[in-house]
Amino acid sequence: MTLREASIGSTVKVVRLTGTGAVKRRIMDMGITKGVEIYVRKVAPLGDPVEVTVRGYELSLRKADAELVEVE
Repeated sequence: MTLREASIGSTVKVVRLTGTGAVKRRIMDMGITKGVEIYVRKVAPLGDPVEVTVRGYELSLRKADAELVEVE
């Protein structure tokens, strides 16, 4: 399952990042790394962006970036 598919109000754990190069580096720089827990706060009406809480701060991710984060 990807972060984009996670339901609102759920807490998920990152299994791996599927992006490559600069995209993967940008996601990791935001604090999303393997093993970190992410709380899905809200999703915009059209599904973009997804608002999450990671490492104690709020973060908004585009759908395309959220699809690159595999969670369990």
